[in-house]
Amino acid sequence: MKPKEFMMKYSRILILVLIMVFVSAASLDFLKPSNLLNVARQSSMLLIMSLGMTCAMLLGQGVDMSIGATLSLTSCVAAGFLRSNASTGSVLLGIGIAILIGMFIGLINGTLTAWLHLPAFLVTYGVREIIRSVAFFYMDGNIISGFHKSVMFMGSGFVFGVIPTQIVIAVVLTVATAWMLKHTRMGRELYIAGANPNAARFSGLKVEKSVILGFVLSGALDALAGIVYLGRLGAAEAEIGNQFHFQCVSAVAIGGISFAGGAGSAWGAVIGALILNILINGMNLLNISSYWQGTVNGVIIIIAVLLDYTVRKKQTK
Repeated sequence: MKPKEFMMKYSRILILVLIMVFVSAASLDFLKPSNLLNVARQSSMLLIMSLGMTCAMLLGQGVDMSIGATLSLTSCVAAGFLRSNASTGSVLLGIGIAILIGMFIGLINGTLTAWLHLPAFLVTYGVREIIRSVAFFYMDGNIISGFHKSVMFMGSGFVFGVIPTQIVIAVVLTVATAWMLKHTRMGRELYIAGANPNAARFSGLKVEKSVILGFVLSGALDALAGIVYLGRLGAAEAEIGNQFHFQCVSAVAIGGISFAGGAGSAWGAVIGALILNILINGMNLLNISSYWQGTVNGVIIIIAVLLDYTVRKKQTK
């Protein structure tokens, strides 16, 4: 492999290493085990949702703007089944209902995008506004707290008393998503449908089915993230999750998931989530105003888009 090709392929890993070196030099607190663990915990929450965004963006239809609202609605509906005095069956039912709602939202997004050929950005933004309203109506200004110990373990517990459970969940979901995308027909069809939908149709692939599947997977992962988030916060309210969509866009863009579709991986989402959270953590350690964090996110997205455009332009030559 030529040096230039190597740099292009592993550029994001190199960026991650350089950022870690810079932040470590700027603040000695960064390398403290407690801080690194905090970064990992923050990244794991974002990562679970970014895996869903990855499945949607691989289709080349655009970003899924409804992910934060999906987390909000699914977690609020599930919360009533997950109280501290609930039975195991009730907890499982609540988690199952949350996932089904997330999948149904994804089904709506995918169907409107695939069959009516509407822009995914606008479709998912419209769906986002609808389900946000439903979440506010459902909660009616109330907050639900006091969850079952198993839910709290998912969001705030530790495996073997050392490793935060949410990190373990994020790793398991990442491995499962990466395996699905690389080693199953379903995953390969997501790439093919996103890379060249016309060629995919000529080869007999049902592109519309793949588009719907990608958004359904996104909805299911958002719902799982919502359950983990409940265990982390210890409370459910209609406002939670509304800030996540832009963070997820930043993470997947940084991680190399192409806006044009057909390129990227679950591991790229890992790198993107880590880079984003290390930058935020570094700014906090250096007492940089939180007002600048939005600016940093915006600059990162622009750089990631330019990098994606440059790579695709070279590949077409």
